[in-house]
This record gives sequence, structure tokens and C-alpha cells, in this order.
Amino acid sequence: MENDSRFEDFVAERADALLRYGYVLSGNPHDAADLTQEALIRLHRAWSRVRRKQDPERYTRVIMARLHISVWRSRRREQLAWDPPEETHLDALPSDLEEGLWQAMDGLPRKQRAVLVLRYYEQLTDEEIARVLGISRGTVRSHASLGLSRLRTTIAGHAAANGSTR
Repeated sequence: MENDSRFEDFVAERADALLRYGYVLSGNPHDAADLTQEALIRLHRAWSRVRRKQDPERYTRVIMARLHISVWRSRRREQLAWDPPEETHLDALPSDLEEGLWQAMDGLPRKQRAVLVLRYYEQLTDEEIARVLGISRGTVRSHASLGLSRLRTTIAGHAAANGSTR
């Protein structure tokens, strides 16, 4: 019973942060909710083992990253589309630059976005990212380089179009 209350406390404290992490990974609020829910289900199954040996939040984030890549692999050729409602709701971002960054991140391929999120948001090493995503360290570096280059180009293009010199 004590394990269940500790799990409930963990979920109450960290669910919002995990949902935000899911959004950063997927770029879609619905996929983020699915990632978070599935990761918490898997965490609950392993709770007694994880709580004693590891950091539960880090374990959950690794699960989420692996699930995200698994979904990416299964949808590789299939593009699901849905018509968004006429009214969009976006959380207010602190600055135009950050908003541009989010939009640019949304335009990256899934693997590049996952590598950048794991590197700069999770602060994992190339070796850790390779292990999480099941790819080589060279591929991690390649995706990071390509993703950063594309982000720079996209953001510079937006800044030039808006007449900004940041």
C-alpha cells in the first residue's frame, strides 16, 4: 500500500512536467498525453524496482523517448492528419524568439527533434542518446548537426522576413 501512495505522490508531483516533456518530444498535445499515459502505466508496473534503484522521473523520460521513437518507426510511411479546430489555443511563450524556436522544432524530422530534446533538454551525452534511441553515436551526432543547422536556417529566415536582426 505504501508503494501505491508513493507512486500516486510521484504522479501528482511530476505528471505536468512529464506531459510537457512529451510535448517537446512529439510536438503534438495528443501524442504527448498518450506518451505520458503509457509511460506512467509502464512505470507503475516496475515501480517497486525503479523506486529503489533509480530516479523514477529519469526512468519515465527514457520510456517516453523510446515510445516516441517506436511510434515514429511504425508511422514512418504513414502520415496521419487531422483538421485542427478553427480556434487555436497556444500557451503564451515568453518571447518571439522562443515561439520561433518551437515552430522551427515542429518542422524537424522526429529523430532530429528527439536527439535535440535529449541533448539540450535532458542533457544526455551522445552515448546515452544512442542507447535510448537505439542508434549509433555517429548517427546521434549527424542528427544533432542536421537538426541544429535546419533550426539556424529556419530561425534566420523568420528573422529576416520580420526585419529583425537578432
